[in-house]
Amino acid sequence: QVQLVESGGGLVQAGGSLRLSCVASGGTFNKYAMGWFRQAPGKEREIVAAISRSGGSTYYADSVTGRFTISRFNAKNSVYLQMNSLKPEDTAIYYCAAKVYYGDVGTEAHQYDYWGQGTQVTVSS
Repeated sequence: QVQLVESGGGLVQAGGSLRLSCVASGGTFNKYAMGWFRQAPGKEREIVAAISRSGGSTYYADSVTGRFTISRFNAKNSVYLQMNSLKPEDTAIYYCAAKVYYGDVGTEAHQYDYWGQGTQVTVSS
């Protein structure tokens, strides 16, 4: 059983930056592809970015490409999401998720096996 704990959310002005962190415990971290999802009020949960277990392959939603960067540090059982040039529409609860890696990073929520509790990101205009 893998436990995931996110941190780093907060309130930031448009154009600002935040760095989210997610620390995993209870499993072999480098077995898992990792993803960041977000859910805004009244909307479905959506993929933001994902990374393979080695970090060699990444995926980004079109809405964040060029602004967000996902990375991982397996020695620290951690995955990160650097968010730059934030926009009000990035406001959401951000979730870290893990899936057993079968050769693809996974872009759908149902593909992921473990979830964190979420961290709120609010971008003011």
